[in-house]
Amino acid sequence: MLEPVGDEVPDELLRHVVRTTGLPPALARRVVSDVMGYFVETAEEYVVRRHAELRRDGWGNARIWALLREELDVRPVAAPPLSERQLRRIVYG
Repeated sequence: MLEPVGDEVPDELLRHVVRTTGLPPALARRVVSDVMGYFVETAEEYVVRRHAELRRDGWGNARIWALLREELDVRPVAAPPLSERQLRRIVYG
């Protein structure tokens, strides 16, 4: 589970989320913090976490490596292109 980034939610962003969603400020702060925490995850942390999630769901590695490459390509903070071998090394060392 990712840790939220705490009180580092920019006030301007918090006001924007409250204004555009109608969420109460405390809930908006938690949502923004959780989302920010998700996106500070490194590519390596993401690969390890997603691999474990997909394995728990019964996926085989061949499908997992292809999906991870696709997912990494569209993350807002782009990861470098990783080969299947590099993905395996991140997970298994």
